Amino acid sequence: MRPLRIAVTKGRLESRATSLFRTMGLDCTNLVKKGRRLILPVDEYEVVLAKSADVMTYVEHGACDMGIVGKDTIVESGAQVYEMIDLGFGKCYFALAGKKGLDFYDGHSEKIVATKYPNVARRFFEDKGMDINIIKIEGSVELAPLLGLADGIVDIVETGKTIKENGLEVYEEIMPISARLVVNIASMKLRKEEIESFLSDADLAKEILE
Repeated sequence: MRPLRIAVTKGRLESRATSLFRTMGLDCTNLVKKGRRLILPVDEYEVVLAKSADVMTYVEHGACDMGIVGKDTIVESGAQVYEMIDLGFGKCYFALAGKKGLDFYDGHSEKIVATKYPNVARRFFEDKGMDINIIKIEGSVELAPLLGLADGIVDIVETGKTIKENGLEVYEEIMPISARLVVNIASMKLRKEEIESFLSDADLAKEILE
């Protein structure tokens, strides 16, 4: 039987995940000295480094048994996985923002919202009973209201510095975001003891890191 595979989001969450693994007592030498390798042995586990959206795909389809990924990616993807632990790092939040001093909800015309997260935006406004026109943006979404393309944006805010420096402000916070540990549904049944042991160690390590 192959080792349990854990998909980890490359970049900022990767370094925090490495700290978590180290606190769990795992040898993270291969992660620290990974070079260009994307599949790395970490004691009895295999760590797979991938982009956040791909982490969800690999876990949902069983190529990986577990994953460490931001809550933003989970809610946007809609993938069918078990969300097991809020790891408490990578904290930020989804927000509705736009030009400073304007009332986004003023008027009766259909609002235009630019975002990298159309599913999150759609659900947010559906809950308010609002019809909106969503424009998908891949790059700097802050440009959309400045160029007159949109009335507002739905985006991730960490410090709020980028928003302020571009003459925008947060109108409303939508939901908090942090890194989560997710598990493949079939793996949870087939390798229950191994996964529960890992989850228990991860939960304890998380508390130590806090």
